[in-house]
Amino acid sequence: MASMLPDPLLEIAGPGVAPDKNFYCLTVSMTEVIWRWWKISPRVIDRMARPGEMKENHEDFLLDTPLHNLIQKIFGAGILLYVKGLCEGSYGYINHLSDELILRILSYLELEDIAQFAVTSRKFRRVCMSDEFWELVARERCSTLPLDVETLAGEVGWRSIFFANKVELQKMIRRSREMKEQEANKEKEESKIQASSSSSSSDSNP
Repeated sequence: MASMLPDPLLEIAGPGVAPDKNFYCLTVSMTEVIWRWWKISPRVIDRMARPGEMKENHEDFLLDTPLHNLIQKIFGAGILLYVKGLCEGSYGYINHLSDELILRILSYLELEDIAQFAVTSRKFRRVCMSDEFWELVARERCSTLPLDVETLAGEVGWRSIFFANKVELQKMIRRSREMKEQEANKEKEESKIQASSSSSSSDSNP
């Protein structure tokens, strides 16, 4: 299972809390925690200074209270707890799955189960609400989709297409056609006006 995880497991960077003007970067890999910092100062001597770096294995990091305090101060208590969990082996495998793999898992679930799945995390909700997911659902439910429907899906989204009944779908397609015709007619009128204006200008010149 560990091979499914990205490496590094976490990488986050940001400035220190005022009056600290330095910039910090925290990286957590499968084997160690890397803490880097850059001194931000108008002094020339400080500009030439190399970035600082400290590396610790997971076991040593869990005992490093001063670094814990610094991480919490800069990145917050939530990040500190998450990093400690990573170092203790609490990886949260499912949250590291790619969107493509989650979509594949969702394809085996019923819609009622998907609704429950979506509330378990923000990532799952985002995938369950994505246009890619609803296109997958629509294509699985329908062996063939008319070109009008695919075109409309690009305008209103596949989720709207999936939940629309036949009458609603026909209305949406008709409305889309009418709007496109109106836009085309408007462009034609504007082209005629521009052509007429150009012709009048040329006629008025000696």
